[in-house]
Amino acid sequence: MEEDEEDDYMSDLFIKQDVRPGLPMVRRMKEAIQKEEKQKEANEKNRQKSIKEEEKERRDLVLKSALGNENKGFALLQKMGYKSGQALGKSGEGIVEPIPLNIKTGRSGLGHEELKKRKAEEKLENYRRKLHMKKQANEQAADDFRVRFKNKQEERKMEGDLRKSQRACQQLDMQKDIDVPKETWYWLSSEEEDKKDEEDKEDESTSSDLSVSEKLHSLTAYLREEHFYCIWCGTTYEDSEDLSSNCPGDSAADHD
Repeated sequence: MEEDEEDDYMSDLFIKQDVRPGLPMVRRMKEAIQKEEKQKEANEKNRQKSIKEEEKERRDLVLKSALGNENKGFALLQKMGYKSGQALGKSGEGIVEPIPLNIKTGRSGLGHEELKKRKAEEKLENYRRKLHMKKQANEQAADDFRVRFKNKQEERKMEGDLRKSQRACQQLDMQKDIDVPKETWYWLSSEEEDKKDEEDKEDESTSSDLSVSEKLHSLTAYLREEHFYCIWCGTTYEDSEDLSSNCPGDSAADHD
């Protein structure tokens, strides 16, 4: 008897057993999960439903069921010739199903949802308006920066042309034995000539009311009339006729 009760390690039953490591742990986890799910289902079935849930179930059941002859309104319709499933109206263009019933379950007052919706739309519209205004402000700032940068570049160019005209005026005047410039700022002073940094340079003629462009226009006109010289061409012409014939114009834009 003892030998029969002992496991036969050579039998097929013992050999077919799955002895992979960790398998009992996986099996126990699966069994625990299944047990937990069954317990949840049992708790859900045994749970006592609230009054609201019971009312909702009864209401849904009644709304899903069609009206019968016991309904007075339906009975009146049948007397008037109405048949179940037929559209309302004389020519049958009306609705077939009853108007759906929307039950208000919240405690908020009437119109509260519409108010919330309107406020949300207003908030979204304000947000979009702010984004649009911010975008416009950024674009305007970028445009202003480009304009300022362009004006600064043009001003630097005019300052360079003015100094170039002053040097040319001084050389041409001295060639004609003119010791004193027509205007004090027509020539460069020795200090201005030695300075190479345009931004740090202080012009001696700051007391004058003329702007850089006005000075440049006046000085280039003097050079053209007195010396037949154009700073943008870099050429001294023979006479006024030669200047007017071969020079494109009396401004930097004419030479672009």
